[in-house]
Amino acid sequence: MDELLLPFQFSFMINAFIMTAIIAVPTALLSCYLVLKGWSLMGDAISHAVLPGVVLAYIINIPLIIGAFFAGMICALATGFLKENSRVKQDTVMGVVFSGMFGLGIVMYTKVNTDVHLDHILFGNMLGVTTNDILTTGLIALFVAVVVILKRRDLLLHSFDPAQAKATGLSVNLLHYGLLAILSLTIVATLKAVGIILAIGLLIAPGAIAFLLTKRFEKMLLIAVLVTLFSGTAGIYLSFFIDSAPAPTIILILTIIFIISFVKQATKQSV
Repeated sequence: MDELLLPFQFSFMINAFIMTAIIAVPTALLSCYLVLKGWSLMGDAISHAVLPGVVLAYIINIPLIIGAFFAGMICALATGFLKENSRVKQDTVMGVVFSGMFGLGIVMYTKVNTDVHLDHILFGNMLGVTTNDILTTGLIALFVAVVVILKRRDLLLHSFDPAQAKATGLSVNLLHYGLLAILSLTIVATLKAVGIILAIGLLIAPGAIAFLLTKRFEKMLLIAVLVTLFSGTAGIYLSFFIDSAPAPTIILILTIIFIISFVKQATKQSV
C-alpha cells in the first residue's frame, strides 16, 4: 500500500496532479466545440504558431504567455484573412500559416541564447510546474471555463449553423473571434504542462471520445471533462512507475480510450 501511495509523497507530483486537474476542464469543454465545428486543425495550427511568440517574449523580457497568446491570435486572424481573400481552402491556409510560424519560431529559437529548453516548450514540463504556474494557469482556466459554460448554447448554435445563429440576432463575428481568443488562451494555459505539440491531443481527443459515447451535447461536455480528468490523473500516476514523461502518457491513455470507444461504437452499429 505504501508503494501505491508513493507518488503522493512528492511535492512535484502533487503539483502535477493539480495542474492536470486545472487544465482538464477548459480543454475538455473546448474540445467538444472544436470537434462539432470541424476545427481540429485550427487547434493544431494555433498550438504550433505560439512558438515565435514565446521566443519573442523571451527576447524582450515579458511573460511568455503574453507572447504566446498574441502569436496564436495572429495565426487565427491571418488564417481568416487569407481564407476570405483567396480561393485556397481553409485547411490548406491553416497548414501553410501554422507551419510557417512554427518554422519561424524554430529559427528564432536557434538564434537566441536561452535557458528555456526547447523540449519543455514543445512537450511540456509537467513535473517542473511551480505554484506561480498553477495560479496563472488556474486563472486562465477559470476564465475560459466560465465563458464557455455561460455561452455554451450560443457557441453550440454557431458551431452547427452560423447562418441560423446570425438570423436569431447573435453576433456571429463576436462568437467566431471570441472562440478563437479563448482557444488561444487555453493553449497558453496548457503550454507549461504539456507543451505545444501535445496540447492538440487535449483539445481534440476528449471531445471525440464524448462524441462517440453520447448524442446529447450537455452530456458530451460532462463526459469530455471526466475522461480528461481520469486520463490526466492516470497518466501522471502511471508515468511515475514506468519512468515515462507524464504528458505523452496522458495523451497515450486518451488515445487508448478513443480506440475503445470507437470499437464499442462500431460493434453496436454492426449488431
